[in-house]
Amino acid sequence: MELEEISRRVRYNTLYMITKAGSGHPGGSLSAVDIMVTLYFKVMRYKVEDPFWEDRDRFVLSKGHACPALYAIFYELGIIKREELDTLRKPGSRLQGHPDIKRLPWAEFSSGSLGQGLSFGVGVALSGKMDRKDYYTFVMLGDGESQEGQVWEAAMSARKFKLDHLIGITDRNRLQIDGGTESIMPIDPIADKWRAFGWNVIEIDGHNFSEITGAIEKAKENSESPTMIIAHTIKGKGVSFMENVVDFHGKAPTVQEWEKAKVELGGDYNE
Repeated sequence: MELEEISRRVRYNTLYMITKAGSGHPGGSLSAVDIMVTLYFKVMRYKVEDPFWEDRDRFVLSKGHACPALYAIFYELGIIKREELDTLRKPGSRLQGHPDIKRLPWAEFSSGSLGQGLSFGVGVALSGKMDRKDYYTFVMLGDGESQEGQVWEAAMSARKFKLDHLIGITDRNRLQIDGGTESIMPIDPIADKWRAFGWNVIEIDGHNFSEITGAIEKAKENSESPTMIIAHTIKGKGVSFMENVVDFHGKAPTVQEWEKAKVELGGDYNE
């Protein structure tokens, strides 16, 4: 199956779950889909049947509120069953509003408090380096999340230990819960900031599969420092009335909006 088709299915089920729950974060989930799909269906090494396989590549979703997209990918991989899609955010469900590795170990990290994922990723990558493992650790950050000071403490540490198998990805959709990132707390020039912290930096279109793949290949060629891929994306990507609309950061679609989105996303995949 082509990556474009998988992304459409993932977007469909992401919105299906959020609509069914009546709660969630559609905007930042949809902006991250193409990157996550590329990682899971083209780039990363892992075993679906063994989430604890020592040599697996790791994906850390630091912006944990985008987990519906991750769950939709797990559904495509057969980790989650069809009926579980109806249980997002329900008591007792494996699919909580933020990843819970006690219930779903494939998620790698129980994220939710923003700013912590890169620190965790540094620890995982450092462990791999000390154990002489060759796995890669990928950490996806939100751009609003990058206003957190802990992110930059982790950035210094990663450079100090020359964690070349650590690849960060910033979902640069330019919107956060209260508005535009540059009006809430400006982070530009974000690329120059990461370079100043000693990271290799690559900027891409985060919805272009060849650019995503190419950036990861270039990152793997660098053996001197960690890499930050700044992926320019569109909040709410794939649904016309959600794109670049800040209200859909944390607002579930109505049933009527879901019906409209469903048409744009290509129909009833699961019905």
